[in-house]
Amino acid sequence: MKKPILNCFARNLIYTLSYPHRVQLNPNRHGQSVPPGDIQTQPNAKIVFNAPYDDKHTYHIKVINSSARRIGYGIKTTNMKRLGVDPPCGVLDPKEAVLLAVSCDAFAFGQEDTNNDRITVEWTNTPDGAAKQFRREWFQGDGMVRRKNLPIEYNP
Repeated sequence: MKKPILNCFARNLIYTLSYPHRVQLNPNRHGQSVPPGDIQTQPNAKIVFNAPYDDKHTYHIKVINSSARRIGYGIKTTNMKRLGVDPPCGVLDPKEAVLLAVSCDAFAFGQEDTNNDRITVEWTNTPDGAAKQFRREWFQGDGMVRRKNLPIEYNP
């Protein structure tokens, strides 16, 4: 068995070059050499809140990790004053699901701009062997992060 002649580090990926000219991709400690798989959301395309808007509304969405790897997820919103999500982040094993509570605080419908309101689900693979505890740094390196936007629709 021939030993590698050179290890190259580029953007958190490790490539091993060995003779004769074979390149092998080695996953880094963050497991980022494999792109994150798909997730499913129920509902799939948008979240709908119905009037009246003088009280807080809560709508539940389900996020399912349909990939074969453990993922970390985080939820963002375009309007933190009006919209909240609980839990805002977490870790899902393959085929595991979580129910999220999306809340809309009371507001003056028709007097505030709601056109760009949305929830964004971001997810990435967790490092190999990591504990099932969410870590913000998984999203801060060069690893691949996927996103799914769920627009918010407000019915009068």
